[in-house]
Amino acid sequence: MQDLSNLKAEAERWQALHRRVTDALELLGLAEADEDQALAAGIEAEAGSVEAELSRLEFELVLSGPHDRDPAILALHAGAGGTDAQDFAQMLMRMYLRWAEQRGYQTEILDSLRGQEAGFKNVTISVTGPYAYGYLRAERGVHRLVRLSPFDEAHRRHTSFVLVEVMPEISEDIEVKINPDDLRIDVYKASGAGGQHVQKNATAVRITHLPTGVVVSCQNERSQVQNKMVALKILRSRLYDLERQKLTERQARLKGGHVSAGWGNQIRSYVLHPYHMIKDLRTGYETGNSTAVLDGDIQRFIETYLQSTIGP
Repeated sequence: MQDLSNLKAEAERWQALHRRVTDALELLGLAEADEDQALAAGIEAEAGSVEAELSRLEFELVLSGPHDRDPAILALHAGAGGTDAQDFAQMLMRMYLRWAEQRGYQTEILDSLRGQEAGFKNVTISVTGPYAYGYLRAERGVHRLVRLSPFDEAHRRHTSFVLVEVMPEISEDIEVKINPDDLRIDVYKASGAGGQHVQKNATAVRITHLPTGVVVSCQNERSQVQNKMVALKILRSRLYDLERQKLTERQARLKGGHVSAGWGNQIRSYVLHPYHMIKDLRTGYETGNSTAVLDGDIQRFIETYLQSTIGP
């Protein structure tokens, strides 16, 4: 039923575009007959809008991965760089939230751990919308920031790193076996600024999957039960993604030339000093408009990378 609903929604988008073309052609005939310049100008604008929508729908046709249509779980982890890295994680969180907003996607912060001075040590976000995972998987990897540090009294240039993880949000009908005996569940008091529901009861939940060592936690919800449900959802996605990575690594070893992901393998550099330049090191695509990118304008980076992986 979910597949049927997705296919109906996709068909409706193409049918709506077809209706727009048909209506525009009818209006064009009227404009030519009446020599209506104002109507002709409106039709020209509509033609540009239709062309842009057609390009978007055609691009989505090539997002044919097994989970490209699915919602995504986006996780940001501050790495080397201390407080600057934590602040960079917050900058990236805002960037992805703005990108999702511009595309009409729904977002929810599932879990977060603030830094002591600024930013976040870790943030986990759910992104729901058509092809959310298909697009966001292009963002997986290490992101590097170079800037004059606002946390350095000498205002020196610092380099910091954030690891971006992207996983498909696994629906309940996909089998991911989790043996309750393999789980260690710890509860503790949520950390934060305090308040009515914080630091009074042990509502935060940490789940450790003993066979793999995967640890997930959630403290954002008000009850222990809600936090446990969210943590289990994240755990399911992490375990599924772990199995997919193992399969990919096995396939890569058979082909040769496998390179493991690491902190030295940054995919994108955000240089804010001594000049402004954001460059994707995988494709070479770059722009000097760092303000727009950090405000969510990353679609061109995403599409350029995805196009390079699927070919023309």
